[in-house]
This record gives sequence, C-alpha cells and structure tokens, in this order.
Amino acid sequence: MKKVVTVLMISFILIANAQQDKKAKDLKAIKSMSGCFEVGFNFAETFNYSKDSLYKPSKKKHDKALEWVEVITDKKNKIQMQHLLIVGPEERPHIVKHWRQDWLYENQDLYLFHKDSHWKYRKLDKESVQGQWTQKVYQVDDSPRYEGTATWVHVDGKSFWENAADAPLARRELTKRSDYNVMLRRNRHEITENGWIHNQDNDKIVREDGKEDFLLAQEKGFNTYKRVPDNKCIAAQNWWKNNQVLWKKVRKKWDKAFDNDKDIALQAKVDNKKLYSHLFKLKADASKKQVNEIIDSFIK
Repeated sequence: MKKVVTVLMISFILIANAQQDKKAKDLKAIKSMSGCFEVGFNFAETFNYSKDSLYKPSKKKHDKALEWVEVITDKKNKIQMQHLLIVGPEERPHIVKHWRQDWLYENQDLYLFHKDSHWKYRKLDKESVQGQWTQKVYQVDDSPRYEGTATWVHVDGKSFWENAADAPLARRELTKRSDYNVMLRRNRHEITENGWIHNQDNDKIVREDGKEDFLLAQEKGFNTYKRVPDNKCIAAQNWWKNNQVLWKKVRKKWDKAFDNDKDIALQAKVDNKKLYSHLFKLKADASKKQVNEIIDSFIK
C-alpha cells in the first residue's frame, strides 16, 4: 500500500512540475510580444460570396509602423500589454494609443461580440479552460473588442496560440464598409526568432436577428513584428510615463463594468462623438469622476 501511495505522490509531483514548466513557457511566449517593433500590416480580401454583381472587394493594405508594446501588468495569471504607435517624422514623433491585449490564465469569464456594439457575457466551465490562456483584446479607448481562450502550443521549436472569435469591424474597414457587421477573426500568434507574427484568416459576416449568418467575404491578414532596439521607441515610452495614470483610471472603470458579469451594450456616439474622441481629449491629470462620467454616458 505504501508503495502505491509513494508512486501516486511521485506522479502528482511530476505532473505538477510539468504544468509549471509549461506555464513558464507560456509566460515567456506572451511577454516576448512586448518591446519595440517595426510592424508590417498586410491585408487582402481573398474570396467573396456576394449576390451583388457590382460588389467591390476591399483594397489591399500594406502599411508599416513603429510600435512600442508596454507590459503594464505582470502577474503569474495576468499579463496586460499596451500597444503604442509611433507616427510622423523621427524628430517630431506623434504617439497614438493603439490596442491592448490582456492574457488571463484559466479564465472563465468571456465577453463575446454579438453585433452592433453588443457583447454577450458567457461563463465557462472550470474544466474547459484548464491550462488555457484567454486573450482579451481592447479598442483604443479600452472598451471591449474580442476575446477567446485556447492553449499555447510549444512543439518542434515553435510557440503559438490560435483561436477564433467574433469581433467588430476593424478600423481599416469601419469607415469604408457598411455591407457587413461582424468579423470572425481566426487569430494565430506565433513567436519568431526576431519577434512575432499575427496571422489571420477572417470572415466578413452579415448578422441579422432571426436569420442565419451570411458569409459575405473572406480576407487574409499577415502582420509581422520585427524586434528593434528599445531606444527607437523612447518617445512612446515617455508618452506612457506621462499618461499611464489616466489610462489606469479608464481601465478601472471598465473593470467595474465587466465585474457585473452581464451583457454590455454601448452607444455608438454621444454628442456626435465616439468614445475615443472624448477620452483622447482628456488631460493626463483628468479626475476619476471625469473618466467615469464619459464612459457611463456610453454604456446603455
């Protein structure tokens, strides 16, 4: 009997150690997506299934930018990374607060995009997320965008994570397209020797109440992040130092909304302006009250 107990204890220890080793690899992969990068944004519409003979596909997109990715929270079960674009001439750079990605270990709470600025709350079973990481992607104003859970894979010298999630239209499409209202994003984040790749295979979907989803078109996205010396992104680092307190207030306000574990619906505009327009006009020392009032005015 003692031998059986000893064998079981050894087995449990080996399993626990293997899980910790795996999690350590996960954390290393996630945090390796931070730093200074030369980014290539590439998108091309591949197929369309429109019934309109005059249908025009989206134009191909090839853009480059310099981007700083700052780790703003570093815990064993939660990593938050803020993306900051650096645009304009080198001698007079302009910083644009870009998207944010949060990584949560064995997270059970998801906000799944439905349509029309509406996200549905879903509680997952504990067993279904064992060993998985949820990636939560937020818009430039820290409002929700899309999120999904999956396992980081480390095999044959590769480290990658992939998932499919419904999302609002990308900004590159939002001002140009109104013939679909949901983008099903198939995201693959793969770590490379000199950075990482965000590989996408997306569906452009028409979603209407009481009807089956209609697949209008598909597109390929291939975004490359090539690591460069951190000092190339010093302007973004300084900008974040001066503005991080404001955006911490914004995140805290959103966290309170998410903690309600209920669906979230947002107004498209207030006073004929989008949420990011209101928040971007705030000064770095804006009060908690100012931040809360703006966000509250958008939450239905």
